Amino acid sequence: MIGKRILLIALLLLSPFLRAADIKSEDQVLPETKLISLKIELPALAEPIGNYVPAVRSGDLVFLSGTGPILPDGTVITGRLGDDISIEDGYAAARLTAIQHLAMLKKSIGSLNKVKRIVRVFGMVNSDPSFTEQPKVINGYSDLMVEVFGEKGKHARSAVGMASLPMGIPVEIEAIVEVEH
Repeated sequence: MIGKRILLIALLLLSPFLRAADIKSEDQVLPETKLISLKIELPALAEPIGNYVPAVRSGDLVFLSGTGPILPDGTVITGRLGDDISIEDGYAAARLTAIQHLAMLKKSIGSLNKVKRIVRVFGMVNSDPSFTEQPKVINGYSDLMVEVFGEKGKHARSAVGMASLPMGIPVEIEAIVEVEH
């Protein structure tokens, strides 16, 4: 009886370790593999429209320039939240912007598997002055980062309204990413 009790206690104490070894968590799935499972193909990048570069690396940080939603054919999505674009469409535009950033980041560091953490996101939303749901729009970006990177994708963030954005885009987003050496 005592032997069975000790065995049961040992199994209970060891079960978290046994499960952890057998079960892969979302965070253990490599970002490059996650993109494939999400059926996301990173687009070719257009040349910058000004005198800047899409990404700058300083030490372990990569600073991603502000960009907006561009369809795979190069079409720029335009519109203003609270005027001619719904929150759902704004969310989709922010998600598309996240895909642009992933392409910029991959071009800069070679592999998204080198990402240690999405550190900070600054989301600007082209919105009517009465529109106050900017965080719901920028969630399109944040949600994709967490889908791709798991806990490493959670970040500090600002989501603010702007009177206008370049070319009439609905969102422009900047990010700071920590990467491996």
